[in-house]
Amino acid sequence: MRLVVLALLLLSNAAWPRDSSPAAGEVPAALKRDTIRCSTQADIDACYNAIRWNPNDPALLVALGDALMRGQRLQDAIRNYRRAAVLAPGTQGLAAKITAAEQKLAAKQAPAKPAIASGGAVTAKRYSNAAPEAQSH
Repeated sequence: MRLVVLALLLLSNAAWPRDSSPAAGEVPAALKRDTIRCSTQADIDACYNAIRWNPNDPALLVALGDALMRGQRLQDAIRNYRRAAVLAPGTQGLAAKITAAEQKLAAKQAPAKPAIASGGAVTAKRYSNAAPEAQSH
């Protein structure tokens, strides 16, 4: 009886694969799928997944930067563009993408023009939950 149990254990152990990781040089299907979705569809999540597999791929970093630009995440896009520029300094058009993203971020962060009252004087809006100073409680 012990011999039968031992034989079953050995057979079941041999039936299960020991290592499910891809062989050296073999690209996992998930990486291929995420790389394609990142490059063609500008899917931010797919870009992050692909970069987890290959963090030093400048093409993936540029694609992630493009996806982040479409999503109005300008600071993140600039960071990824700069990282790609460090990894591949001769990449065509990367400097223009960084400049465009920085200009867009600067325009977004520019202070709004103050409101002009009917008398021509500039009045600053005051936002507060407190009562006006002239009013008593």
